This record gives sequence, C-alpha cells and structure tokens, in this order.
Amino acid sequence: QVQLVESGGGSVQAGGSLRLSCAASEYIYSYNCMAWFRQAPGKERERVGQISYYGTTSYADSVKGRFTISRDNAKKTLYLQMNSLKPEDTAMYFCAADRFGGGGYCRGFEYFTYWGQGTQVTVSS
Repeated sequence: QVQLVESGGGSVQAGGSLRLSCAASEYIYSYNCMAWFRQAPGKERERVGQISYYGTTSYADSVKGRFTISRDNAKKTLYLQMNSLKPEDTAMYFCAADRFGGGGYCRGFEYFTYWGQGTQVTVSS
C-alpha cells in the first residue's frame, strides 16, 4: 500500500512563504501525475497544482506566479513552494497520486486514488 506523508505546514503572516513536502513510500518517477489539493472549511477540495510524468506543471489561477510544484524522484518527494501567501490560502493541503495509466498526462480528480493525511496552512493578515 502506497503511503503519502505531507509536512511543512504551519502558520505564517501574509506575504510569507512555506514549502510543503510529500514523502512517498515508493519511487514516484513512474507516476502518471502527482498533485497538491487544498480544502478550506465549507469549501470544495481544489486542485492547486500538478506535475505530470513528463514534468509538465499547471496551476490554479488563484496561485499562478506564487506557487511552484516540483518533485525529487531520488528522494521520492513532491514539493509545493508557496510564496506571497495570502489569508485566502488558508486550508488543509493534501498531496495525491494518479499512479498509472493516462499516458503520462494528468487527468481528472477521480484518478487520484492515493492521498496523504494533509498538512494545515494558516495565513494571517
């Protein structure tokens, strides 16, 4: 059973930075896609950023230019660098994996079948 463990969350003031990590229990280089999602109380889970097998990245409009997703295959770890944080970025952040299939391209929410437990990010104004 694949395990994903997030870390790096915390409380910061607006304008600050955090780097989230997601450590996998196996090598991730062959994964079809990995992504970061977030969910604030009373809101739907939102895909923040994703990285495909080929290394192609994409981001939600709300975080473009501020967040960067990356991975270190040797360390089996996915990262999310978050800069210029805003109070509206406050949420529980989850990493997720779409392991196989898809031809190396990121797909819909339903294909992310492995999830971490989440790490809380709180941004104060």
